[in-house]
Amino acid sequence: MKDVELKMLERAKELLASGEVARVVGWKKGDFCYDPSPAVFKTVEELENGFVYDYFCGANLSKYLIDVSKKEGKTAVFLKPCDTYSFNQLVKEHRIKRENVYVIAVECMAKLDIEKIKAKGVSFVTGVEVVEKDVKVSSLYGETTLYKPEIVLEKCAVCNKTHQVKDEEIILHERPVRDVNRFAEVEKLEAMTEDERFAFWKEQLSKCIRCNACRNVCPACSCIKCVFDNPNSGIAAKANDSEFEEKMFHIIRAYHVAGRCTDCGECSRVCPQNIPLHLLNRKFIKDMDGLYGEYQAGESSEGKTPLTSYTEEDKEPNDVFNGEAK
Repeated sequence: MKDVELKMLERAKELLASGEVARVVGWKKGDFCYDPSPAVFKTVEELENGFVYDYFCGANLSKYLIDVSKKEGKTAVFLKPCDTYSFNQLVKEHRIKRENVYVIAVECMAKLDIEKIKAKGVSFVTGVEVVEKDVKVSSLYGETTLYKPEIVLEKCAVCNKTHQVKDEEIILHERPVRDVNRFAEVEKLEAMTEDERFAFWKEQLSKCIRCNACRNVCPACSCIKCVFDNPNSGIAAKANDSEFEEKMFHIIRAYHVAGRCTDCGECSRVCPQNIPLHLLNRKFIKDMDGLYGEYQAGESSEGKTPLTSYTEEDKEPNDVFNGEAK
């Protein structure tokens, strides 16, 4: 990944130095090796002092372009395959000014999940080295080798996405062909009884502390004002007042992004309580595929979503069960 990072840094510096772009959106170093964060770089010096691209750069940069693409001058951005779907969806919804953005496609190679690494008993991580499917994790207590497929982000574990938009690319490695089923966990939930599913989600959603991280990071949650911020709505509390409220927040949010969610998995990635929020979205995606045919949000920056395109042949909602149209 280091060779990719160096080429990205070199290209970003060229674009800024030549004046072709006014800024570059990428990732900057954090306090620890595993916590890089999205950042806007405006000078070559800023890039040299903070730019990073490694196996912990899982953040989807698309949402940050909503504001930056409206600024004066062009913006260069590095987008991984899954990020480009969110980018297209935001262009379709007129949230991003496409003509103001220069998209550089970069490879992903599956990002690592620090929480999964910690769950393997490795703490105080100071660095990682990836060699094919082996990850050598350095920590204050020595070095441990872990199996990469077991410690990647959930969104990377079942990802088969490819770049949907690019103005140029920095791709040095061939993307492996994978046979994955992103609905496997959804199918496990569907196989449960109603009481079992209710108990599962009650346990998971009861962990919510209403930090709004899922909403704030979600590219599909791009409303200027959110209903949950309305003090007169009765649902604007920062912590759960009741069991009803904790379910209402997440279920309404999932319905809000239905048909527009690209399954980027950011909601689960940033959740401090490790709630598998992406499963709600994937359930909706699976059911819509059963009702209206397979559809992937963000494959194109044009056209309508299944829920905004109507025909007389449309199935009725009660004609679907467990994602299969009847």
